[in-house]
Amino acid sequence: MTYLLTAVLALSAMTACEEKDLYPDTGKDWEGTTDFFLTEDERQFATYYKPYVGNVGDPMPFYDPVSSTFKVLYLQDFEANREGTYHPIWGVETADGASYVSLGEIVPCGTIDEQDAALGTGCAVYDEQNGLYYIYYTGNKYLPSSSESGQVVMRAVSRDFKTWTKDLTFSLRGIDDGYSRNDFRDPCIFQDDDGRWHMLVSTMKDTKGVLAEYVSDDLDSWTCNGDFMPMMWDRFYECPDVFKMGEWWYMVYSEKHSSIRKVQYFKGKTIDELKSCTLNDAAVWPDSHEGFLDTRAFYAGKTASDGKTRLIWGWCPTRTGMDNTEVGAAPAEPNWGGAMVCHELRQNEDGTLVCVAPESVKAKYAENSDMKVMSGEGYRLENGDYIMESGSHILFSRLSAHNKITFTAGAGGTGAKFAVSFARGGDSEKYYSIVVNPEDEGANRKINFEEAGPEGMGFIEGIDSYKFPTPQDNIYNVTVITDNSVCTVYINDTVVFTNRIYGIARNCWSLDCLEGNVTISNLSVTEY
Repeated sequence: MTYLLTAVLALSAMTACEEKDLYPDTGKDWEGTTDFFLTEDERQFATYYKPYVGNVGDPMPFYDPVSSTFKVLYLQDFEANREGTYHPIWGVETADGASYVSLGEIVPCGTIDEQDAALGTGCAVYDEQNGLYYIYYTGNKYLPSSSESGQVVMRAVSRDFKTWTKDLTFSLRGIDDGYSRNDFRDPCIFQDDDGRWHMLVSTMKDTKGVLAEYVSDDLDSWTCNGDFMPMMWDRFYECPDVFKMGEWWYMVYSEKHSSIRKVQYFKGKTIDELKSCTLNDAAVWPDSHEGFLDTRAFYAGKTASDGKTRLIWGWCPTRTGMDNTEVGAAPAEPNWGGAMVCHELRQNEDGTLVCVAPESVKAKYAENSDMKVMSGEGYRLENGDYIMESGSHILFSRLSAHNKITFTAGAGGTGAKFAVSFARGGDSEKYYSIVVNPEDEGANRKINFEEAGPEGMGFIEGIDSYKFPTPQDNIYNVTVITDNSVCTVYINDTVVFTNRIYGIARNCWSLDCLEGNVTISNLSVTEY
């Protein structure tokens, strides 16, 4: 606690100076030039939540039926975590995923000698029968001996979601039921159609990753029910989340393998059908792109629903050295923790899922921006539309720290290739492009990320999206939402692309036609 208070006080003392000097008046003409200026993020993000001190790790959302709000717990990651005791559970509250109120620390770390010296992912649940809230979480032992468990499922209890007491009489150890002593984490709790409670735990049995299942009638006494489902091949599914939506059962999970590191899902009309998706490494994928929901810049995604809308929260990682090319492509991995991104999880008629922009987030960006064309080449303006040919671009005036860009792109055929570029100046030798790229001879599309310009490295591996079908009418309805360096792109309610791009705020941006031709209409830029 002393460590935290010292850090907060030190940072608070610098707040006024740092925020005042974020865009210092040093004689630069911000409005009349297109020069690229090195800018910084705000210390705290409002839409894609980031705490003033440190970063968000592993969101654990929960809809509270008492307050009728979402409570999103998360692992608080400081810039310099203490050895052995780190990642206490903090929380925020939100009505709709667009704005947040901090709840501060919810469950503290134990001492260096206790089982929960460091905390890991879990879930929150409310028992209407006895009016109790529970947080089930992972307790990580610091330097466990060969006879101790490295990871154990533990819990805390509260009557008001404000004052929490650790239940020292409760623990689940994998070794007691034939599972791993040290990989036994990320408990997820759901109710079946009969109202019985189920808990899934990510673990290992021998050398195979599995989800262990425990069942309970009262959230107090839990009985091991064996394997819920095996993990395919050599994979490990982190942060599982099981829920029913309409007529389908789903499991959302985060694939830990360095070559994937994405949020995915399985689906089934029954729980048994859901469980069978991985039998004998069967790979019964739910859709044409292996259930991927976003990019490697959205991880540890878990959901919560108010009965009308299901939202999913994950974290968007930071980039080492604020280098936009350091995305953590395999065999490396992205940095751990960052800002909290919220999507709406929408169900299609065939039961497949897609992430779309929450209406509440879109509505937040309500102030019109004074957008101006600063320069460009190879385009013409007709009846308010921008007609662009191959090799053309339009450079627009500087963005704010929080922006929503919407437009419709009419592509001239399946081979057309266009992009939105950020952190771009009229003098830039390199800048960063989100490219809508034709794939499979134009039958599909994929969003790529490129460091463009004369000195750019071109395509950046490890941050491209999944493929999606080329629209039959070649029309792309695009929404781009930014909060400082976090950027999400939604196209046709079909694909989402989350990424971290430093330098968006207070710099120019562009629309680019790279191949073929494209018509840009209904262009709008708003902010808050």
